[in-house]
Formats: sequence, C-alpha cells, structure tokens
Amino acid sequence: MIRHSNRRLAALFLATDLAATLAALVASYWLRFEAEIIPVTKGVPAPSAYLRLFPFIAVLWPLVYYFHGLYQVRRNRSSVEEGLAVLVATALATLLLIGIATFSRGFDYSRAVLALFFVSDVLFVFAGRTAIRRYLEEAWRHGYGVRRVLVVGAGRLGRAVVDKLAEHPESGLRSVAFVDDDAEKLGASYRGVPVVGGTADAARIVEEKRVDAVFLALPLGAHRAMLSVLKDVARTVADVRVVPDLLQYITFRVGVEDLDGLPVVHLTQVPLTGWMSLVKRTLDLAIAGTALLLLSPLFGVIAVAIVLTGGPVLYRQQRMGLDGRPFEIVKFRSMRPDAEDESGPTWAGPEDPRRTGVGRFLRRWSLDELPQLVNVVKGEMSLVGPRPERPEFVSEFKEKFPQYMLRHRVRAGMTGWAQVNGWRGNTSLSKRIEYDLYYIENWSLALDIKILWMTLRYGLRHRNAY
Repeated sequence: MIRHSNRRLAALFLATDLAATLAALVASYWLRFEAEIIPVTKGVPAPSAYLRLFPFIAVLWPLVYYFHGLYQVRRNRSSVEEGLAVLVATALATLLLIGIATFSRGFDYSRAVLALFFVSDVLFVFAGRTAIRRYLEEAWRHGYGVRRVLVVGAGRLGRAVVDKLAEHPESGLRSVAFVDDDAEKLGASYRGVPVVGGTADAARIVEEKRVDAVFLALPLGAHRAMLSVLKDVARTVADVRVVPDLLQYITFRVGVEDLDGLPVVHLTQVPLTGWMSLVKRTLDLAIAGTALLLLSPLFGVIAVAIVLTGGPVLYRQQRMGLDGRPFEIVKFRSMRPDAEDESGPTWAGPEDPRRTGVGRFLRRWSLDELPQLVNVVKGEMSLVGPRPERPEFVSEFKEKFPQYMLRHRVRAGMTGWAQVNGWRGNTSLSKRIEYDLYYIENWSLALDIKILWMTLRYGLRHRNAY
C-alpha cells in the first residue's frame, strides 16, 4: 500500500517532469528564434528539428533523475535540496543530450537553444514539483485522499509506526486509533491517537471507524495475539501490514530478497553500490585530480614552510577505511616528530603543545588535510564520507557503539555530513555516527556537492580544528 502510494506519486512526478521538460524545449526554441533575445544570423530552423530530441529526452531524463533519487519519496528533503538535485541531474542529462546532438548528422543544434533549454528546464521542473507538493499538502491537510490506519500495539513499535506516518504525510496514511491488551494503556493517547480497545476488538473497530489499513506492531513475544488479529481482520476489507519487531537491529534502509521463494529481510543494505558507486568515484577522480593540479603551488609553499621548522614535510598515519581495511593517510606534518612518543595515540586539544607554529595555522584552516587528495585518487578515500579513524580508536569505539563499524561500509572521506554540521574533532561520537549513517543511507550526487560547498563555505576554518 505504501509502496503503491509512493509509486503513484513517483509516476506523477515523472509525468510532470517530462511535461515540464517538453515545455522547456519549446520555450527555449521560442526564446531563441521567435523572441530573438539573441539576434538570429543563420536562419530559423524548423521546430521539428528540435522536437526530434524529445524521444531521447524521454529516456535520458527519467534514468538520470532516478539515479539522483528524485523519484524516491523522502520527508527530509527540503526545497533547497530538491532544487539542487534537479539542477545537478538536469545538468548531467543535458550534457548527455548534447553528446547525442553532437553526433546528429545533417543538423547543427544551436548552443544558445541548448543553454536556454537547460536553464528553463531546471526552473520548469522545480516549479512543477513544488506545485505538486503544495497541492498534495493542502489536500491531505483537509483530509482528501487520506487512508485511515488502525495500529495494533501501543508500545514502542506501535508508537514508532504513528511517528513515521505522521512524518510521512506523502504516504496518504493517517493513524486514527490503537488497540492494545495492556489495560493501563486503555484510554491513553499518543500524538493524538487514542487506545480504544484490546486486540480482540480490532475487527470491530475496523468496521466502526471505517479503517482502510491495519498495521500489526506487536512485540516478538505476542505472536499468539498477532495470529488472532490476522484471523479476525481477514474478515474485513482492510489491508494488513506487519511491522517486525526488529527496530534495534535496523540501521540502513531495509530490503527484502528472494531466496528461491523464501523472503529474506536484509537489515544492512547500503544504497551506495553499483552504478551509484561508479558515479561517486568518477566525481572523486575528476575533482581530486583537478585540485591536485591547481593547488600544487600552494603545496610547494606549505612544504617550504614546514621544512623551515625542521623535520619531514609529510606525515603518514594508519587509518581504517572501506570494509575495515587499513590504509596510510597522508597529511602535512603539523606536530613535532616525537609528538606521541610519551602520550601514545590521543586526540588533539586546544592549545596542544605538540603542534608546531606552522602546524597550528595548517590545522586551524584544515590545510594539513590537503595531501589526502592523493588518497582519493588512489581509491583509498573519497572526497565525501565518514572521516577515517585510527585502528586504536576504532577498537575502543566499536565496543561502546555497536553501529560504529557501519561507517566502514563506504569509503572514508576528506569531509562529511557530520563535519559540516559541526561534529568534528573531539566532539560527541554518537552524534557523528548518527550523521554518518544518515549520509550513507541518503547518499546522492546532489548531497555530495552540497557537502563540498558547505565545506568550502563554512568548514575550512572550524572551531574544533586544533
């Protein structure tokens, strides 16, 4: 049911995107050759020449938008994030279209038209998506198209169901009541949803409250009650969904696999695989390679400054990366060569006496991290991802925080979602894990670009960088 609702919403977005893109193609032709915002010097081609591009657009745009997560229903995506995702996806799709147009025989497509098309398409698609969201929000606010839900179980799992449905109005589902066999909960309510009876009353309440869907959210030990509710509710026309009591084990988006007809629930499915992983690696190589060339003069200046303070220029340290494999991270040396001879591995602190004069400046502005671009090119790191930690600390952290090792399901990064949100250096480890896992589960090319931009704008000089 939720999946069907999401599919309908995705199909609506797809149809709107294609209609907006067709309108953008027509508008760009009109602006160039009819409105003549740029003087026409080589004649006016027939509109059909440009409309021949639309079959390619009808294939390219849905594919590129899909792989950028634009057809995934997400409650956390703000208008700014969606606008950025549309911008990045449209840019890539337009580049692919230009590549196709370049090899077109017998016709030379106007670069001005293609540039106008890109700009107008971003505006039209974003406007169309915004209009859909505003319309749906208004309709759901007035109760139109909303399906009523009965939650069986008012415990931790049932309350989590109510939370999620309240946070996901795009699903078109609204909780109207709980049933629970705990007498102390009868008459109580959670987020305005009352407990109106026991599990034996489920079928009756479905009829009385015109319930469209029943969510079974009982603990593992209540399997007898679950079977009884399933038997009773089967006599009604309500849809039934079972929410397994596995919340404490679920970290990433859950997937269901088929093992020769046997459904298997995958609790640690990482979205950043396959084609998406290739896209991210391509971005890493392009930006890191370019940055190494452009920053080489700065590297030389920093190297000379470090040499003048005595000691080696580079500092190598073992860190833990993808799949828990160790690698040597490269940094500009910012501390004395004997910094850890007495203390051993330890966090740097404010006014740390182990820093050199040059090192204090490098660490404050994160310039000591720049040689990690080499690690990125080698494939040991990514531009964006969870920051890599030393094996000594990993051994300690994974005992305190069981989810900590999930950070190593992707490449470590030079910067990350936790860092640009202030969780850098000697700060709350649980918060860093929370932000890192959010990044892994919600990865998109647009999110990577957003983090890189936030790093350049806010993160180079950080109050916890010392």
